[in-house]
Amino acid sequence: MEVKNKYVVIKHHIEDAPKESNFEIKTVDFTLSVESGSDDIIVKNLYISIDPYQISRMKSHSSSQGAISFALPITPGEPIDGAVIGKVVASGNAKFHKDDLVLGVFSWAEYSLVKEGNILRKIESSEFPLSYYLGVLGFNGLSAYAGFFELCKPVKGEKVFVSAASGAVGNLVGQYAKLLGCYVVGCAGSQKKVALLKEKLGFDDAFNYKEEKDLNSTLKRYFPDGIDVYFDNVGGEMLEAAIVNMKTFGRVAVCGVISEYTNTGMRASPNMLDVVYKRISIKGFLAADFLNVFEDFFIKTLDYIRSGKLKVIEDVSPAVESIPSAFVGLFRGDNIGKKIINLEQE
Repeated sequence: MEVKNKYVVIKHHIEDAPKESNFEIKTVDFTLSVESGSDDIIVKNLYISIDPYQISRMKSHSSSQGAISFALPITPGEPIDGAVIGKVVASGNAKFHKDDLVLGVFSWAEYSLVKEGNILRKIESSEFPLSYYLGVLGFNGLSAYAGFFELCKPVKGEKVFVSAASGAVGNLVGQYAKLLGCYVVGCAGSQKKVALLKEKLGFDDAFNYKEEKDLNSTLKRYFPDGIDVYFDNVGGEMLEAAIVNMKTFGRVAVCGVISEYTNTGMRASPNMLDVVYKRISIKGFLAADFLNVFEDFFIKTLDYIRSGKLKVIEDVSPAVESIPSAFVGLFRGDNIGKKIINLEQE
């Protein structure tokens, strides 16, 4: 059987803030069968994860591109790949059968032709929506859990600051911190997001950073005695201000630097005297560094969701055609929670 398969490409390398015009939706004929003796697997994509780190792959050069396999550069005109959940429609591989649900690195497309090595895991069954495996039960959740607990080693009662706190990772960090018994403040880019953090997610306080003229004094206001743990998702001026307001032996987990991804002139310059004399620990990390704690993270997070102690926030758009606007929207702050494309009804 042959179908029309839509997929997304970039027209050229993107060096600054992405625009919808940087992308193109292409359509090709696609056969829903594999040749005899082939090891190939054909997957009908159901949910596609939209993540800001992909912008570094779309540049002509980025230091991230040689760091790890999932950050390899994207060639203009070629299909973009990323985290996807799909259903097997045909398989020449004995390990995978028709109707298996799989999570892996597949194309931003309606259908994907994949190799065994691109499949990260089977999803045997789920009491929760499949999309959760791309966010709260996937690498976003692991980033939040491992970055907070494994790197920052928090203690009940400590003061925690989270930037981009309504995003896919930040909202989970804040919730984990509250479950531990910490005092938590988050920042976000709108009053709607601030209200969500305080009223639904249980943050002790939150502020709209776009309304603050002096981030140093803002953080001093929310943390008069200093910050113990800063979970950084943005870099830039926010990281600088957090360092000024850290306590002695404060810890900073650097998960992302979204303020710097699209602005080559924006680079964080923290006060290194503060870092030295306050003995502040600053460490960058990737979720892949902590696969050894995945089972612990997964079991605990499942329990939190079941009990209602942890809220799941998703921002879902339909159809491959919505991918460019969804991706661009990440850098405008349009999303609240995990951004996902739902192709299940396509």
